[in-house]
Amino acid sequence: MTTPLASDTSLAQIGVVGMAVMGSNLARNFASKGHTVAIYNRSPEKTRAVVAEFGHEGSFIPAETIEEFVASLERPRKAIIMVQAGAATDAVIAQLVEAMDEGDIIIDGGNALFTDTIRREREVAATGRHFVGAGISGGEEGALRGPSIMPGGPAESWETLGPLLEDISAKVDGTPCVTHIGPDGAGHFVKMVHNGIEYADMQVIGEAYHLLRYAAGLEPAEIADIFTEWNKGDLDSYLIEITAEVLRQVDARTGKPFIDIIVDAAGQKGTGRWTVKEALDLGVPVTGIGEAVFARALSSALAQREAAQSANLPAGDVTTLEALGVSREEFVEDVRRALYASKLVAYAQGFDEINAGSQEYNWGIKPGDLARIWRGGCIIRAQFLNRITEAYERDPELASLLLDPYFKGELEKGLVDAWRRIVVTATRLGLPVPVFASSLSYYDSLRSKRLPAALIQGQRDFFGAHTYRRVDMEGTFHTAWSGDREELSY
Repeated sequence: MTTPLASDTSLAQIGVVGMAVMGSNLARNFASKGHTVAIYNRSPEKTRAVVAEFGHEGSFIPAETIEEFVASLERPRKAIIMVQAGAATDAVIAQLVEAMDEGDIIIDGGNALFTDTIRREREVAATGRHFVGAGISGGEEGALRGPSIMPGGPAESWETLGPLLEDISAKVDGTPCVTHIGPDGAGHFVKMVHNGIEYADMQVIGEAYHLLRYAAGLEPAEIADIFTEWNKGDLDSYLIEITAEVLRQVDARTGKPFIDIIVDAAGQKGTGRWTVKEALDLGVPVTGIGEAVFARALSSALAQREAAQSANLPAGDVTTLEALGVSREEFVEDVRRALYASKLVAYAQGFDEINAGSQEYNWGIKPGDLARIWRGGCIIRAQFLNRITEAYERDPELASLLLDPYFKGELEKGLVDAWRRIVVTATRLGLPVPVFASSLSYYDSLRSKRLPAALIQGQRDFFGAHTYRRVDMEGTFHTAWSGDREELSY
């Protein structure tokens, strides 16, 4: 156990472990809001460097050991861990549990797998300490200027942490972009799905760019102007904004468009895959998110792609916009509308997974709260999150975002027709649009009176006696396919 310093006025209100960019920016954010911040890094040189470079921004208490770090915190002690997910996080948690007292709070602000957070919360709670898994979105800039924060853990911890986190969070119309999400792993689950939506959003924006570049024949700077214009309307969002910035950039070394000197192989750190894996376990179709994850994987299969190109795989009867009689102006507008519709599906599917996870783990998550705190600070912040907030205010039990009167009305304004034209046209041109296409198929599946699942159930019953249900009576049935084909009820 540690002994507090002589005077409480010299103690820090919050501490941050891990002085890489995210951790140091978060510490600077706290300090800029008038809080005294204890900082610690396994390598003392990084801690000293933060104080040397940013010490003028506020009050920091540097520590060279975990014991010194914990001793510099006021009670109940509050320490945010910003180190690499996995074993490194577990190691720091163990150190803090040993050094802290009962009632102290350990917060993991990294991108942890929510099942790890559930385990850690249970283990730490057994020691009398509190553990909070907090999703933090906004990247390096958000950590410094104001992120969207998604803390889980005990409600008692939120009472202590809430005012601190509200201070450093992004604000929209004066409302902090942070709220208590729910018990144990709820915060990190929501952050995971947030990142899954982000994958789909980024991919569908990429598909829109690809169509404008290689179907409409526009140059990156021209497309940047289009995205800038789109950012003034329904598509107003952080990702649309930065897309224009990336496309407008010129490589200083070659003079070429920056986009053309980047290897077209997208990386990923795992949260998108986690989102899809958990959706499979929950039985929730997040097709747009799944296709976005697979698209990144395929983009990185460079050797396989090169082999396919060398083999001259047949393209079939591909054509051009001109041959199809489609004007560039009409095509650009159709891309905009299809992009908007596909983004709606990505968010709808993400909220479906959050609702399913909340039910499975008894978290009591309120989806309207998530839309509200995602309006600022986070990567997927967008204008229509205001509309999503309103949708859940109208109906907290909304079966799908697509069924909300506002979004249904948006789809009725020609979005669906444009969406269909884009998917068909992209196919005719031989250009891949996995998220556009899968999102449209999801939409059509949702609205279809009958699906081919009836045939699948018949097949399953034929080869495995898996049974089926009938449309005209209650009960479960099996047909004796290898015998007299008598129908048996169960």
